[in-house]
Order: sequence, then structure tokens, then C-alpha cells
Amino acid sequence: MYNEHFGIDEKPFSIAPDPRYLYMSTGHREAFAHLLYGIKGDGGFVLLTGEVGTGKTTVCRCLLEQRPDDCNIALILNPKVTALELLASICDELHISYPEENISIKVFVDAINKYLLEAHSKGRKTVLIIDEAQNLSTDVLEQIRLLTNLETNQRKLLQIIMLGQPELLEKLERPELRQLAQRITARFHLGSLSKKEVGPYIKHRLSVAGINEKIFPDPCIDKLFQLTDGIPRLINVLCDRALLGAYTQGNRNVDSATLQKSANEVLGKKKNISKSESSRQRMPVLLYTLAAVIVFAIVIQYPNIIPQSIHTPEINQSAAESNRNSQTSQIEPSFSQPEIKLPVFIAQPQSIDSEKTVVADNPSLGLPNELTGTGSMKLSFEKLFKLWGIKFRPNEKNYCQQAVAQGLNCLALQGGITDILRFNRPAMLQFISENNIIYYGTLHRIEGQSAIISIGSNLNTVPIQSIARRWTGDFTFLWKAPPGYTDSIRPGHSGKVIKWLDAQLAAIYNRKPSKAKNLVFEKHLVQEIKQFQFNEGLLPDGIAGAQTLIHINSASGSKIPLLYNRSNDA
Repeated sequence: MYNEHFGIDEKPFSIAPDPRYLYMSTGHREAFAHLLYGIKGDGGFVLLTGEVGTGKTTVCRCLLEQRPDDCNIALILNPKVTALELLASICDELHISYPEENISIKVFVDAINKYLLEAHSKGRKTVLIIDEAQNLSTDVLEQIRLLTNLETNQRKLLQIIMLGQPELLEKLERPELRQLAQRITARFHLGSLSKKEVGPYIKHRLSVAGINEKIFPDPCIDKLFQLTDGIPRLINVLCDRALLGAYTQGNRNVDSATLQKSANEVLGKKKNISKSESSRQRMPVLLYTLAAVIVFAIVIQYPNIIPQSIHTPEINQSAAESNRNSQTSQIEPSFSQPEIKLPVFIAQPQSIDSEKTVVADNPSLGLPNELTGTGSMKLSFEKLFKLWGIKFRPNEKNYCQQAVAQGLNCLALQGGITDILRFNRPAMLQFISENNIIYYGTLHRIEGQSAIISIGSNLNTVPIQSIARRWTGDFTFLWKAPPGYTDSIRPGHSGKVIKWLDAQLAAIYNRKPSKAKNLVFEKHLVQEIKQFQFNEGLLPDGIAGAQTLIHINSASGSKIPLLYNRSNDA
């Protein structure tokens, strides 16, 4: 949106792991040195850990661009696999042939061993790099360890580099993985940027994108550090939002007011930073809410030992700034966390069949014995329909078409709990069992730090953070489309849907609806949509698509089922 305004071809603060934008701070240089040692080493494990958003993957991509010519690399980006699937992925990455439909681990291991011996005879090294390694199961980690048994009398044939969040360190402390932990020859924990590094980091990214002027003045740099605690990904998210704000105002730089407004939009709640607040009191709320995009999302980011997430950043709140800047290869991070006061939600009453449900305080989210994946989907859609007060026909398998026939639309997305909370609608969630069986559940509402979710015939009360342990990230919810809606509303459109849109915006902006008979979506309506999108954390493109319309329904007070109503004190 703002590229043309600033005279650039690409966004300087994209969260994609582009090696060109990697700023080599002290910590990133040492992390890169450890990975380079892993490639040049003689076998074993090299471990790089760090909080989400600190730049582990970007450092890895930089390494791949500078790898030695005599090195073969297998890169695994999706570690949520079985041992058999992992071995197949390694073979695919290294172009090792194997029999189709093979289900024997031995066949895969023999093929890999043969490849490694041939590579060694040619003076070539083979490296296995696994990103997001905290998601590896215990069985898969043990199979990876066994791969390091492939060796000659002089050296190991396979070097393994694992990148992961701090939970990986906890996992490796388990007794059943002690043999693997003992084979780690080098480890490094990548922390956040120091206060002095934030300014050069921003300048570096702007320079790579082609901007050499000072877009962010010094007061903004200081505030960025306060808001993000130096987490690179959080800096990117907030800077990108601030540039968008400057563009909408027609400015060439970001002032403190624009940065604060951008932070408010990302945080989901106005929060001014007081310099008198201590770091311990201030940072937990700010960073968790910024990482979650909206303030209430932090409730799933706080497991017992350290945060765990699928799509959002997290940090170690107890580490002081001086500790962040003293990473060494053998010092592991503290996992202690201060208590965080979580936001309050008031749930909107929902219709629940009490005769067929049982509320449990600490249930398992596992697949009920009496259900198959298909059966659980049917029950989940049935409960979702009931929450909306529409009729469910169990014999008609196209459930979304049933909803459309009754004036509702289906929207299937993939994301995190933060996305579900942002849309604020009851949703059907896809889960996966320990045996890799797909099944479904319905998220009814949010009450405090708990989620009310039905799986099969039981209605369970579970901590919000526990959902992520089984959830695949896929979710589907229903939403009410405006009359005459067929597709995204664009400038130049007219008809019933524009009259409806004008009425909703009038309610939101506390103005009178237009009396024009042939109302067209242009000028002031487009501008109001852009402003609304910006305020809601959406791309202000002036096009009212499904996501924008869903937010309009919520903001205008439409009578629809919601996951929660935010209290005035939240």
C-alpha cells in the first residue's frame, strides 16, 4: 500500500525470513558462527534456540546462501511428522530414491546410509537442518539420534542442526532423551536486540529497501524498544503498521503520535508507556499483547514453563536487558516467568443442550472413542448451527451450503487462537490425535482464561492454551453476509449491499445514513472503510471483503453469536 508513497519496490519490514534484511547484531553473528560450525563439524548435534521472532530462521537462510560447495543439505521445515515421514522427507531432500509406498524404516535408513557413504567417499559432507524442532515428537527425536549412529571409524556421516523455541531445551531434559542431549556438541540461545541495536536494525532494513532518510526519529526508536523489548519480528510488525499510518496521513516520516496510534491498533487497547514503570511490571503485558495482535490473545501464550505458540511471537519476560546481551554458547535461558494479569472476558449467553453435554474442568481434547473424524465434523457443524439458531439437516453432507441457504456464509481459515479471537465467532476447530487421526470440535465461547468447547457429545471447559496442543490451526466459522452480497464490495458498486454498508458505517461513526436513492460505493464511503480497516488492524485497501464485513457486523452491534463480550474494564 505505501510502497509508491515512499518510493520503494518492497516492504522493508516484512516478517519473511529474507537473508538480505538480516541485521548482524552481536547475538546474530554468534548464532551464525554456531550454524557454520555445525556445517563444518564432524558429526553430532548443533542446537540453536531462541524466542519466536528473534531471527533463527533468517540466520539459517543466510547460512544456506553461504554454504560450502562440498556440502549437501536436507532442510526440514515441517517437523510435525512421524519417524517414517521424516525419513521419507530426508530422502526427498537429498534426492535419494526409495520404493514407492514403502512403510519400512529399515529400507529408508539403509538408503540414507548408502547415500552418506557415497558422499563421504567423494569428500562431501551431509547436513540435516530441522526448523521448528520443538514440535518434534519423542519418537522422531529418537530416530534422529539413531541417524547419528551412521558413521565410519573416523567420523560421523551426518551432521544435524536443530532450530527451535526454548521448549526444545525443556524437551531435551527428559530422561528418555538423555542420549540425544549428550550428543549436542554446541548450543546457542539467540536473544533479542539491545536498546542500542534497535536503531541500527531499523536503519539497515530501510536501507536495504532503498530508503536512506530517517523515517523513525530517536524518540520513536526508544519507544519501539519499550514496546517490543527488542524482538525483531515485533519491531517489524509495529514499524510496518507505523509506515502505513504515515502513508494514510501523507507524511514522509513517523511521529510519536502515529507510532502510538499504530501500537494501540496492534495492541487492541490503548496503552501509554510510562518511563517510571519498571521493566518487570511493564513488559509482560506489552509484549504478549503485541505478539498476539490483540490484547486478549496472550491467554494461550502462557504454558506452565514457557510460552508455546503456532503462528505468534513470545518472549522470556524475566530476563533483564543486561542478560539479553550476554548470550554464550553454553548458557541456557531462564524459564522462570512472572505472574501475568490476564484480561477479563464476559461471555455472551449461548444455547447449549444441557441434556447431552457434560462440563469437565480438566478434560482431554482427545478423539472420543465412539467418533470418527467425519462423525465429529458432523456433530461440530450441528452445534455450530445451533449457536446461530439455524436448522441443521444431518443427511445433507454439504454443511456450508446448508448455511448459505439460510442466509449465512462459511469461512475456512488457518491461523492461531489470536485469529479466532479477532473474528470473535464460534468456530469449528480441526484437531489431530496421537495416532494422526483428524477430528473436529466446536469452540462455543470464552470465559475468563477458559474455552468452552464441545468434542463429540461432551461440552468441556479447558484452559485456552491447551487447545494448541491438539489443534492443527484450521478453523471454520459462520458469518452473516449483507443483503445482495455476492463478492467483495469494491469502489463503483451500487445496490442493496451499498445501502446496507452505508447504514452500518453510519452506526459506527455516529452519523445519519445517506438519503441518496442510487448510492454508489465511492469517495466518503471508501474513505470510511479505509479508516475502519486501519482501526481494526486490517489492510486499508478500501475493499469490503468478508473479513472487513465480519468486523463491521461486530462493531455495529448486530445480533449475532459471539465468543465473548469485552468488559469495560478489560
